[in-house]
Amino acid sequence: MQLSTRHLLGIKNLTPQDISLILSTAVQFKEVLQRPVKKVPSLRDVTIVNLFYENSTRTRFSFELAEKRLSADIINFSASTSSASKGETLLDTVNNILSMKVDMVVMRHHASGAPHFLAQHIPAAIINAGDGVNEHPTQGLLDAFSIKEKTGKLKGIKVAIIGDIMHSRVAQSNIYLLKKMGALVTVCGPPTLIPKYIHEAMGVEVSYNLKETLDWCDVANVLRIQLERQNQVLFSSLREYSLAYGINRKILDSLHKEIVIMHPGPINRGVEIDSDVADSKQSIILQQVENGVAVRMAVLYLLSKPPNPENPQTP
Repeated sequence: MQLSTRHLLGIKNLTPQDISLILSTAVQFKEVLQRPVKKVPSLRDVTIVNLFYENSTRTRFSFELAEKRLSADIINFSASTSSASKGETLLDTVNNILSMKVDMVVMRHHASGAPHFLAQHIPAAIINAGDGVNEHPTQGLLDAFSIKEKTGKLKGIKVAIIGDIMHSRVAQSNIYLLKKMGALVTVCGPPTLIPKYIHEAMGVEVSYNLKETLDWCDVANVLRIQLERQNQVLFSSLREYSLAYGINRKILDSLHKEIVIMHPGPINRGVEIDSDVADSKQSIILQQVENGVAVRMAVLYLLSKPPNPENPQTP
């Protein structure tokens, strides 16, 4: 089966059938990762460039490992050590790389829409590894994979996304995906960190009360405060934020049920989540990291094929 799109620019552009196909393919690749020999020749003779204009640890390592597990040839690009630091434009940089016969580009960029720009100008398949405050589609996919693996379903599951919604590309991709797959979504955080029209624009519920939100949800996806993207003071202090919206053992013990705890990383321990929660049996944070490799293997494998103009059906 094939995807209906040539690129992965965002969850917004995927159909529910595309999402189901990626998640079902990821199940097969996760089985591969449990074998003694974790490598398959699926992308042998395919050359992939990892084009990172922004710092990254988990996403970059996860993509590199996924590419190596698929036997692809890899070129790693870092803006700080490239001609981009001398003023070379994005398009010139990529065209120079493409002259080396690159088939796919995995791109992270601080500017929203940068992968979409590239997709309009170059023939290689583009995978968005995070663009500004727009989307982070593979994170949304691996979060959904992790939720389904843990709970057995996506449709009807109640997911709370808690924290800095305003500046989070992870929140955007999660909302698009979960809504497409029939989940119920509530965002929670200080009013200054939640977009004003998110209820009308994205069809999610909005809460400013952490306890009420946790009482409602089955899964809590906790986001960090993205101070590097904030150009003004949006709350009094990290301590005050932690007191009002931090997830700690006390508040979880006050619930009349056990909920699943997630976090896309990096974690600011003691701010949005305490260590005794992040490291508890309710947490699937490390499983998210493990699942990220399988999901990215699925995305790379499926995008290496020509797109199917018809909506694909799940296997």
